[in-house]
Amino acid sequence: MSNKMLCEIDSEGVATVTLNRPEIHNAFDDELIRELGETFDRLGQDPAVRVLVLASEGKSFSAGADLNWMKRMANYSEEENRRDAAALAAMLHKLDTFPAPTIARVQGAAFGGAVGLVSCCDMAVASERASFCLSEVKIGLLPATISPYVINAIGTRHARRYFVTAERFSAERAQQIGLVSEVCAEGDLDLTVQQLVNAITDNGPRAVAMAKQLAMSMSNRVINEELQGQTSALIAAVRVSPEGQEGLSAFLEKRAPNWMNGG
Repeated sequence: MSNKMLCEIDSEGVATVTLNRPEIHNAFDDELIRELGETFDRLGQDPAVRVLVLASEGKSFSAGADLNWMKRMANYSEEENRRDAAALAAMLHKLDTFPAPTIARVQGAAFGGAVGLVSCCDMAVASERASFCLSEVKIGLLPATISPYVINAIGTRHARRYFVTAERFSAERAQQIGLVSEVCAEGDLDLTVQQLVNAITDNGPRAVAMAKQLAMSMSNRVINEELQGQTSALIAAVRVSPEGQEGLSAFLEKRAPNWMNGG
């Protein structure tokens, strides 16, 4: 693995994946995309991982596509471009469906494909100086690969504006349209991320993973008898599970559950 990204897991099960190309504003290329995909695969299979934080070094979160990568793509055939785009699409899908909660830590500019990375995360914390831009149409391209995730995050109406205007917008605006969860002073960025991490790790690990999947699987479902039966069966199974029993017992006995004591 190159030094284009860093990965570490702390004793609390918090995995931090850091884009590490500050000299070029953490722009990504095919090699970094491959490494991110492999890392998301590996971390997603590790039961010790309870939260994934996606961060970056330097002043910018990510400028999107690397210029040298774009130069190579310009000479690719349509089939070569299809394979290249498919690798990015696969990496984004792995981040979007990562089994544990994911948090984007955005300290500066996030342009183009970087907006896709932010959109794939469950939560995003941005500093006041962060800015965003879906810039693809400026150079005659489209935000095609990232579009499903961005639309899920900000909705069709906002996408129809920012996809076609390529306007740069602030962290405050990003929060208003749903791309960002929290905006804070730059000096409070790590603290705000940590508060979300703590809120997650205080909860039952299995329940958290299942709750994330629940939110995704229930989106836009028709509420009928079949769905009611599925959700009833799900909560019944969780109530009698070891974690569910421990959580209920701890609540009734007014004590901390074992997952808060390293158990």
